[in-house]
Amino acid sequence: MSVNILKAPELEGQSRRAAAVTQNAVTRETSWVAADGAGRRPGPRSAARAAATMAIALAVLANGAPATAETLTLDQAVAMAIEHNRGLQNTVLDVRKSEDRLKANRTRQLPSFNLYALGSQPLRAVEFTLEKGILGNYAGTGPLPSEDVHLKSPMAPSGIMMARVAQPLTSLIRTRRSLEGLKTGIELANEQVRADRQKIIREVKTAYYGLQQVESSLRSVRQTMDLYRELERLTENYVAGAVVLKSELLDVRARAAKTAQSELVLRDQLASGKEQLNQLLGRDVSLDFEVPAVLESTDQQTDLQAARDLALRQRPEVRQAQLRKKQAAHDLRAKRAEYIPDISAEFNNVTLMNFGRFLPVQNSSIGLSLSWEPFDWGRKKSEIEEKRRTIDQADNSEKDAVSAVLVDVSAKYRQLRQSRSQLQVARLVQESSLESLRVVKNKYAVQTVLLKDVLQGQVNLEQSNSDYQQALLSFWSARADFERALGEEQ
Repeated sequence: MSVNILKAPELEGQSRRAAAVTQNAVTRETSWVAADGAGRRPGPRSAARAAATMAIALAVLANGAPATAETLTLDQAVAMAIEHNRGLQNTVLDVRKSEDRLKANRTRQLPSFNLYALGSQPLRAVEFTLEKGILGNYAGTGPLPSEDVHLKSPMAPSGIMMARVAQPLTSLIRTRRSLEGLKTGIELANEQVRADRQKIIREVKTAYYGLQQVESSLRSVRQTMDLYRELERLTENYVAGAVVLKSELLDVRARAAKTAQSELVLRDQLASGKEQLNQLLGRDVSLDFEVPAVLESTDQQTDLQAARDLALRQRPEVRQAQLRKKQAAHDLRAKRAEYIPDISAEFNNVTLMNFGRFLPVQNSSIGLSLSWEPFDWGRKKSEIEEKRRTIDQADNSEKDAVSAVLVDVSAKYRQLRQSRSQLQVARLVQESSLESLRVVKNKYAVQTVLLKDVLQGQVNLEQSNSDYQQALLSFWSARADFERALGEEQ
């Protein structure tokens, strides 16, 4: 699914048009003041309005001061998180561990070498007697031995060394079936990496869009605060001239105080959001940065059924459920192989040291060894039944995973559709506020409304701009949720 992302100058144009409205008012008020030199002396009210309008224009136009901190784009943030996120690195290490486990178990197919050595001090000598003629009675020599012979091992330190080389034969069947299960485990670990990568990307996008939302609200609050300050100054002049009541001044001050409180809250939210994003990126949480304004997009709608089919092919949860079922089948086959007797080809060597000359120093042999448990009281049968039930559980989990993915895709699809509709509504409201400000400005030009009405129109436009930004960010957040529901990694 492709998305065309464009830098739209619409929002910048809205700000320029709003600034132009105020600048026109400044020009008009300045012309009234300049009329003093032409013989037409304006009243004190006109002069005060001109000064207030000039201050407001300067406050509005001065909000575009460039930031000194680095600018962090969304693509850069995602790339940093994929490369440096510690949680994702641990998941990648799990894959390496699974590969090491497979390599280690492969060596069970090869011959094993065992060496056993024992050095000891005899506590009692080994004594035995060869009786006369025990070795035979021959005509030429007579009985062997000709008399009883008493043999005794020395009490000096002695040692035994045993060497064994064994090549498994029938157990190779069970080992190779176990290796198939370990290979499936590596595939599972890789799917977990995909799942965690998608999770990290979603968390980064959520945190990033949250910062853009807070900064958009903060810019709107700052502009509103500047307007309230100038409105408070203008209202003070009106109160001094008995043009308006004092209650209007108190109302302006209360609104300014609420706006200042909102600005403080937004500043704290912005600082916390930057720390959380830095943690996701795996870097120092105290690093400062700026995020650019949110971009607009021409979204291409997708068919719901096509989105479901794509999600079933790409979502790691479905693939993991399938692999767990496959792994359970490998475990069952390996468990059944335990019925086969363990037969190995062996070479054995025993060496005796300092046991006396009457015992052989070394003895070697080669042959086959058998290890088998013919009767286990039904233990293997119960273990095989357990493996069968594990396969049934894996089959149920696979079906649940498919259903959960379909439900998730449908929900995110509807959420994206709703956010797209909300964005269209916010755009219309923004255009309506701009037109209302234009009408108020024209009425102000013929002195049918007060400057307070112009300022209120400006506040309404800033609020509609902020609402549009919120709707746009909600759209991008819903878009990111939908992409994750499809199993896309971008």
